[in-house]
Amino acid sequence: MVRATVARIALASALATAATLPATPIAAQPFSLNDILGYGFAYSLVSATGADRIAWIENEEGRRNIFTAAAPDFAPVRLTSWMEDDGHDLQELQLSADGEIVAFLRGHAPNSRGWVANPTSDPRGAERAVWAMSTRGGNAWRVVEATNFTLSPDGRWVLYTKDDQIHRAPVNSGLAQGDDAGAPLFLAWGENGDPTWSPDGSRVAFESDRDDHGYIGVYDARSPSITYLTPGVDRDSSPTWSPDGTRVAFIRRPGANFGQIAQRPSGVPASAWPDGMVQSRFPEGHTLEIWIADAATGEGERLWAAPANGSRFNSISQIHWRDDHILFEAEPGNWRHWFSVSVDDPRPDPIELSAGDGFVMQTAFSADGRWLYYSSNHTDIDRRDLWRVRVDGTMRDVITEGDAIETYPAVLASGNQVATLYAEHDRPQSVAIVSAVGGGARVITNLPERFPRSAHVAPVNVTLTAEDGMEFNNQLFLPPDLEPGERRPALIFIHGGSRRQMLLGYHHRGFYHMAYAMNQYFANQGYVVLSVNYRSGIGYGREFRNAPGRGGQGNTEYRDIIAAGRWLQTRADVDPERVGLWGLSYGGVLTAQGLARNSDVFKAGVDIAGVHLWGNTIDPDATSYQSSVIGAIEGWESPVLLIHGDDDRNVAFSQTTGLVQLLRAQGVEYELHVFPDDVHSSLLHERWVKTFELSDDFLQRKLVGDAWATQGGGDR
Repeated sequence: MVRATVARIALASALATAATLPATPIAAQPFSLNDILGYGFAYSLVSATGADRIAWIENEEGRRNIFTAAAPDFAPVRLTSWMEDDGHDLQELQLSADGEIVAFLRGHAPNSRGWVANPTSDPRGAERAVWAMSTRGGNAWRVVEATNFTLSPDGRWVLYTKDDQIHRAPVNSGLAQGDDAGAPLFLAWGENGDPTWSPDGSRVAFESDRDDHGYIGVYDARSPSITYLTPGVDRDSSPTWSPDGTRVAFIRRPGANFGQIAQRPSGVPASAWPDGMVQSRFPEGHTLEIWIADAATGEGERLWAAPANGSRFNSISQIHWRDDHILFEAEPGNWRHWFSVSVDDPRPDPIELSAGDGFVMQTAFSADGRWLYYSSNHTDIDRRDLWRVRVDGTMRDVITEGDAIETYPAVLASGNQVATLYAEHDRPQSVAIVSAVGGGARVITNLPERFPRSAHVAPVNVTLTAEDGMEFNNQLFLPPDLEPGERRPALIFIHGGSRRQMLLGYHHRGFYHMAYAMNQYFANQGYVVLSVNYRSGIGYGREFRNAPGRGGQGNTEYRDIIAAGRWLQTRADVDPERVGLWGLSYGGVLTAQGLARNSDVFKAGVDIAGVHLWGNTIDPDATSYQSSVIGAIEGWESPVLLIHGDDDRNVAFSQTTGLVQLLRAQGVEYELHVFPDDVHSSLLHERWVKTFELSDDFLQRKLVGDAWATQGGGDR
């Protein structure tokens, strides 16, 4: 059990309260769940490489549609007309080079049994397929059933993998000749995938996994022929074309050693066997390398080798050839940054492109390949700004600054402007245009009139310290009408992942975007709300992310949750007997941990799709069992609301099935709501509204009651 230092907590409480309480409380502006969830969430922003055109997807109350905008005014145009909350996911948006064709996947990814999610329980089932349409308008059309794809530069063809082969289908069915529509592009032994078009679209580089080794192949449609690049006994991956299309660079890792071959079960490929991955552990004297080969002859040579002896450069998973440099992401120190090596230097050293204390997230390249654009928290640890840096590292500029959150840059073909996903503490994620050299953002998408922007409160950062000395960041939301001397119920929101970071504004991921809106809603309802960025999350460096004893190895992240709970109890504006928590996935894990381990602190919780047993043993002496919720089940006294979809592909539904049996045996009060045929994060907006209505009602009944009426706070 964690016991935070009383003096430290009391001081932090006093400072946070003094820093965040308004001088004069303002009247709350009540709004409904439908009001604050009724926005269009923009995502999957892309730009064309040969025209100043962008496209993106919006999810407005479950209605998912494709939008586009073009220079000079960038007025948004909705292209598709799917106007029902039907649960059909839209993903993987791609634009042809000229911006004339947009292609995307419609339908959720299949589960391990090949079942595509069907949350409406449609008796006809569901599928995942490539769709396409013209950005000039008209109707979208279905191209081919597939789970992945890549669009050719000219927008005429899509490649996708099926049954370990690479298939090709015409975007316009009129191009198909005989069996060409959806047939394998070529036949080759191995598990073939990751097809990458050459710049002119005449050739395709691909990965060919050969069990204990792997090649990079180049298929030339003009011959036709296949050329393997410097084939050997190693495992090659991540092909990337030179700008002129004559060469291919790729990553080379050692192939399987005898120990891995001997230990691997018969019939299991090396790539699927943990010791065969060879991602970060290498035989003595061998390491990750970058090679360059001639696409026509297959002859090549090593460009660069990562330092031996456990170098963290060995975790590189993908490379990009831009201008005359190879770029990649790596984490040799405490921060994940981008690096480049020159293809013209016979002994290149990596150039760090994004140096400094900060975490690089989404990236994009200028059409000429000379600039890398990225979103990071270098300037503000709990927000995101856009930066640009030349691929040779000679110049770096910050493009945006201030209190907004800019993510997913998409550089316009002309190089003069950058499109970005843009959010603020009171503005849901929108699409904006920014000058490539910096300046203010121009938001081009609109909010519905009913959206309660003026009723939002500005969250503030609060840094707390757990019992073991770990510092962690949090976002504090205070009720706008909080009067001095009042004690309000409090809620802790716990994010999932756990590789996530909540921000001081609307989040760039769908569920966390809604969760931020709900934290605003709960603050408006009168709760003091704290969103906790506990250890093992991203955004604060490798040491914080890889803090020892996480999950089933000791559950140390719970120390941050209980420290946050006890800190809330010390605040003068919090009723210490009315603290609750809620979260999804890993947030459900830690919600249940709080109720099982500290019902004395946490009086109610909402556990959405949480994990309750780490690992696969119920041996009471096992560390994983002792780290699990069920290892502390005998201390669980507080009521809980459990919500779960039974086609969850992230957390087994049995995690809730098993927990309910234990709660029944312990006589713990629980409420349960199950969504048949739905996944980890529901695909239906109406189910999210239902989830939050149930949560709001449950927390009101268990934490609020007539608490404020007795204080003269009025009815709520």
